[in-house]
Amino acid sequence: QVQLVESGGGLVLAGGSLRLSCVASGLTFSDYYMGWFRQAPGKEREFVAGISRSGALTAYADSVKGRFTISRVNAVNTVFLRMNSLQLEDTAVYYCAASFRGQLRLSEEYNYWGQGTQVTVSS
Repeated sequence: QVQLVESGGGLVLAGGSLRLSCVASGLTFSDYYMGWFRQAPGKEREFVAGISRSGALTAYADSVKGRFTISRVNAVNTVFLRMNSLQLEDTAVYYCAASFRGQLRLSEEYNYWGQGTQVTVSS
């Protein structure tokens, strides 16, 4: 079956950096657009970043543009999210997801989801 497994979350000071990884199995990775979403306590899940199948096209939420970078390596079925200049408001559970259709910003367009990894930014 399809599995998406995130890693790399943790506790970091404001202004610090983290890199999240998501390894996919059970699917042809290069056929899927990939995205990162996050959900903070008491809030709805929101789009963070997305990447096309080849990696040539990316999209970001305004709140993370210029601070976060999404990338992928199809040879190892992995998508990354590099997060710099982390802010308290970035605290959330981060999920990676795979979409066959490619509407990157729409969570309902994603077919598969990981279990999430916690990112906590402290002052």
